[in-house]
Amino acid sequence: MEILGTTLRICVDDLESSVAFYERLAGSRAMRFERDGVSVAAVGCFLLMSGPEAEIEVLRNVRATLAVKDVDEAHAALSASGARVLAGPIKTPAGRILIALHPDGSVFEYADRQNQE
Repeated sequence: MEILGTTLRICVDDLESSVAFYERLAGSRAMRFERDGVSVAAVGCFLLMSGPEAEIEVLRNVRATLAVKDVDEAHAALSASGARVLAGPIKTPAGRILIALHPDGSVFEYADRQNQE
């Protein structure tokens, strides 16, 4: 499995002011979407999230999002290496994701840009 990049996940109280800051910092416009009641803005390598505390608390446990070529390939590699897949693969507006618990207790999201059914 090849890791193509990493996105830093940041939970914020005020998405609008945070988006403005990160757009200036990254020099790019935010791509926005909603997922499970959480407002999300992707700006460069930053993924900003804001929403109900119960949802945000779960999201805070995920350390980072790792971009991969294919989530199915990541699933196989993770399983073979001793990680436990907690959720997914799940289709999202930006592609497919899965959430995995590594043997050391770290939780990561793996994402590809494939919008497959």
